[in-house]
Amino acid sequence: MTSFPLLSVMTFLPLAGALLLFLFVKEGHYRDGGARLSQGIALAVSLLAFVLSCVMLARFDPSYTGFQMMESVVWLPSFGIAYVKGIDGISVWFVMISTILTPLCILSAMHSVKVRVKEFMIALLVLETMMIGTFTALDFFLFYLFFEGVLIPMFLIIGVWGGAKRTYAAYKFFLYTLLGSVLMLVAILVLVRHFGSTSMVLAMVKDSIPKETALWLWLAFFASFAIKTPMWPFHTWLPYAHVEAPTAGSVLLAGVLLKMGCYGFIRISLQILPEASHFFAPMMIGLSLVAIVYASLVALAQTDVKKLIAYSSVAHMGYVTLGLFSFTRQGFDGAMMVILSHTFVAGALFLCVGVIYDRLHTREISRYGGMATTMPKYATVFMVFTLAAIGLPGTSGFVGEFLTMQGAFEANSWYAFVAAFGMILSAAYMLWLYRRLFFGPLSKDDVRAMPDLTKREMLVFAPLLVLVLWMGIYPASFKNVYEPTLDKVLTVVQNKVHEVRL
Repeated sequence: MTSFPLLSVMTFLPLAGALLLFLFVKEGHYRDGGARLSQGIALAVSLLAFVLSCVMLARFDPSYTGFQMMESVVWLPSFGIAYVKGIDGISVWFVMISTILTPLCILSAMHSVKVRVKEFMIALLVLETMMIGTFTALDFFLFYLFFEGVLIPMFLIIGVWGGAKRTYAAYKFFLYTLLGSVLMLVAILVLVRHFGSTSMVLAMVKDSIPKETALWLWLAFFASFAIKTPMWPFHTWLPYAHVEAPTAGSVLLAGVLLKMGCYGFIRISLQILPEASHFFAPMMIGLSLVAIVYASLVALAQTDVKKLIAYSSVAHMGYVTLGLFSFTRQGFDGAMMVILSHTFVAGALFLCVGVIYDRLHTREISRYGGMATTMPKYATVFMVFTLAAIGLPGTSGFVGEFLTMQGAFEANSWYAFVAAFGMILSAAYMLWLYRRLFFGPLSKDDVRAMPDLTKREMLVFAPLLVLVLWMGIYPASFKNVYEPTLDKVLTVVQNKVHEVRL
């Protein structure tokens, strides 16, 4: 128990900022005083949350594998529900990616969002509270509240500020994820009844659940986490949501919301239901390999740049689940590094798409070409993130994919072979995309007239460039934080696997 509730303040600070905007700031359209004030307050609040997350990271002790900075208050005593928060080496990075991307999204939206600016900023701040809350909650019902709470602001972001088919995309996103959530709630109720407590920490250290019950519970959680990740074949909502969402929505969707499914697999499926995780590992690996190859092939056929990047996200999440369910040290390490790398790379690529969409209002790849001549800064930035998405050595993408491949090879050489084929396809569709956007004849007058990156846009990309290169050159600075905790999780899983084999 800490004297200062850092995690709670960091969690609810964005919500307090949203409430401040709702009560005291008048609505204003683009460039109006109310709009500028809304943007300024939202940016200041999100930056303050980022500063608090840096304090959290500085105070975190990686050598201690238990939960730190714990906060516990009895919330609903008649139902046995407590308000419990804490972080370990895994969740600390999930919190960091939430606080890093939110101010960048607010900064990028200052030019692109021109209507209902105040409401858009409120939605982003509420979403940030839900994201941080999910990664710090240690009570089942508190986790469920935050995990599902992200649906409301993201539904509004897609449905109000999205593209022409935003209503369809928003409802598909909402209904898909809600279906899995209902099953997860049922599983939580069964777990709480079995353990006699809503504490996730207690569930991690108590004796195992009977195997038959554990298998059904695992499938119920799988339904929610697989949809959120998303895994094949539960991915069909993602391309629609990405294409129709505004740029900031796409960035947070790819950068953080998809990672909630991965986090759920680590926190609940592996740590609380390790025997069932071992039982379903072949299925998870099979679905992961299909996702890697299938999504990459579909990405090759896309004519919409946002859809192409959306399908690449499905493929990259396949590497995450492949690494986790290989049950190897390298696989676990690789999964975490892919999660972190994909957060920054995919977020940056969607921001890159937003730059040209704001100028030409189309995402059709065929409408562009030859931009390297007139937009050299933009071409350079896009190239760095393209190479990171491919997994070029020296970038963040290489570390995660290399470790995942090692882990897959250790589990079964054929897993590594199929995953390697996916990496080849990844290079094909990303380099082909880059060629069509930036090279060839500059024949269209509107493309020729597009200005290069502004100072504000460079400010958005600069921290992401630094993180992608820093992670590629010095990955140990990230691994040292989560590795002891991840080793503890792996030990629990491997012990259960050993017991099952005996």
